[in-house]
Amino acid sequence: MDVRELKGLRRRLRVFVSRFDDCIKTAPSRRHLRTYVRGQIGDLERKNAAAIALDAGVPPRSLQEFLAIHCWDDAAVRDRVQELVVAGHADPNAIAVIDETSFPKKGDKTAGVQRQYCGATGKVDNCVVSVHLGYVAGDFHALLDADLYVPEGWLADRERCEEAGIPEAVAYRPKWRIALDLLGHARENGVPLRYLTADEAYGRCGTFRSEADAMGFVYVVEVPCSLSGWTKRPRVVQPGQPAGRAGRCPAKPHLAPSAPRPRRLDGLWKRGGPSWTAFHVKNTQKGPVVWEARTARVFPRTDDGLPGDPAWLIVARHVLTGEVKYFLSNAPQDTPPEVLLRVAFDRDPIEKLFEESKGEVGLDHFEARGYRAVRRHLVLSMVSLLFLAEQTERLRGEKSVVESAASA
Repeated sequence: MDVRELKGLRRRLRVFVSRFDDCIKTAPSRRHLRTYVRGQIGDLERKNAAAIALDAGVPPRSLQEFLAIHCWDDAAVRDRVQELVVAGHADPNAIAVIDETSFPKKGDKTAGVQRQYCGATGKVDNCVVSVHLGYVAGDFHALLDADLYVPEGWLADRERCEEAGIPEAVAYRPKWRIALDLLGHARENGVPLRYLTADEAYGRCGTFRSEADAMGFVYVVEVPCSLSGWTKRPRVVQPGQPAGRAGRCPAKPHLAPSAPRPRRLDGLWKRGGPSWTAFHVKNTQKGPVVWEARTARVFPRTDDGLPGDPAWLIVARHVLTGEVKYFLSNAPQDTPPEVLLRVAFDRDPIEKLFEESKGEVGLDHFEARGYRAVRRHLVLSMVSLLFLAEQTERLRGEKSVVESAASA
């Protein structure tokens, strides 16, 4: 990047960050916002508040206090990110991606830290976990929202919560509930999300799937093969109906005695059904990625043991490695399989975005311990990522114009 391009980028950054001025009342805090975002997109090796402040020539404590105690509306900043995405990148077929990431931490003071599975290290480790809502619209990818996962053990210790600044109003929410809250808020803000995908940590939860369906999402979520169901709906005895020869009426719906047992998903698709069909999922630097898939209509077993609404079961197998993935979808019966697979595998851009955000904007560099400071860091990282995503899209477009002109 030459000097002219660098100066142009700085001007664009000033204009971009000014769009958040009305979310932050005081001039000092607005300056801190600019400093923080500029530091996150810069070339610092470590991008925590202290390092960013020293590079900018301001006292580290002032930037740390900006995160922890200054009065500015981080929820409004989050909402502005969503408004900007809608204004510049609305897509009627946009995909909502639910995913989580983790941050290894030492000690026991950082809000939400505990020994739990840590994707960053690939094992059970001392870490903090955050749940994120991603946005995929063609080649444009962004993070729309995030929240900190606070384990139940933390909320049972009021003294520890007070020390970490966790408000008393914060109640325990499993990760799938946090995800639904993020989706609901984005919908309230008018973000045009049609499809939804998530990994099996969320897809395995029947309540997550049913509530996503009630919200109007067409979901394609990965599920463990141990989930079970039926290829034909079994008979269910309703209250008031004789259950069998004994003639007793059940107090709640249950399977008829003659109903077949549910089978695991990895057993359902092996009995006949359509043949494997190859699908080109995407291109990578190593070449095209091809999966072959089979689809079938199934009735997943719900938490109360009854058959749920009919759903698509998609079994995908990597043609080179033999890896098998299982997905459930509430898509209409006439939905082409290639659409289901496209949605299922559009989780990859957000996983890549996590990698880039940790490498490019220091998403995992924070040293703040307090609840408010950590959540604000997540919000400001979304601001920085959106700026980089928009500049990447702009430069990609300019390159396309130059290439088109050169070939004319």
